[in-house]
Amino acid sequence: MTAQMLAGRVALVTGGARGIGLACATALGRAGAAVVITDRLDREGEAAARAIGAGGGKAAFVHADLSRTPEIARAVEEAGRAFGRLDILVNNAGIISEVPSEALTEEQWDRLMAINLKAVFFVSQAVLPWMVRQGGGAIVSLSSLAARVGGIVTAPDYATSKAGVIGLTRTLARQYGPKGIRVNAVAPGPIMTEMTRHWSEDVRREFIARIPLRRLGTADDVASVVVFLAGPESGYITGATIDINGGLHMS
Repeated sequence: MTAQMLAGRVALVTGGARGIGLACATALGRAGAAVVITDRLDREGEAAARAIGAGGGKAAFVHADLSRTPEIARAVEEAGRAFGRLDILVNNAGIISEVPSEALTEEQWDRLMAINLKAVFFVSQAVLPWMVRQGGGAIVSLSSLAARVGGIVTAPDYATSKAGVIGLTRTLARQYGPKGIRVNAVAPGPIMTEMTRHWSEDVRREFIARIPLRRLGTADDVASVVVFLAGPESGYITGATIDINGGLHMS
């Protein structure tokens, strides 16, 4: 990728305070974009923005609980005002569920869907007018291997939400392609983040034994693909979901 290929662009990363979101925000900053991080974690989010600034980039933090739909319009408006435009949206915010099907409650289902799928749509809906006015943009949303093969260690609500992200990605890509807006997704497999560090060594070894590249993924593995999809080098890619799983699943 070309250094500073995103100079002059502004990226909004949801759930950017840690994990994959933080890796994406950092990588976008290194590529030259000004970055706005939204998260519920104020201390971590502000620290992430400061770290990007200390590295020579531009960054701001906006508090938002995306499970509360009325907060989304406010958060996106603040994000847009931070640097005057919005060119890139990374829909990363999400939660994981490992509740067995027989124990999953309606409340648990609704909470996960509100963050993992509903917020992806309404954040995109709020950002799209900025991109339309500017004559283009790029949206990258986080799906999951679970959307491809079903939950392996995750619950049905998680796998269903991530499958919904793929359907939403394709629909928005068709609707907004004529306006110069590309919409893609990535589907990471097992990635070592805060969400997966509780896995036992047995679970990790089982995954690694099935992965042709013989390792778990990192947040940076995902971030590099997100930056590619956000930038000009992927200018003829839209409606795609790119698998990032070391060969665990090949489609």
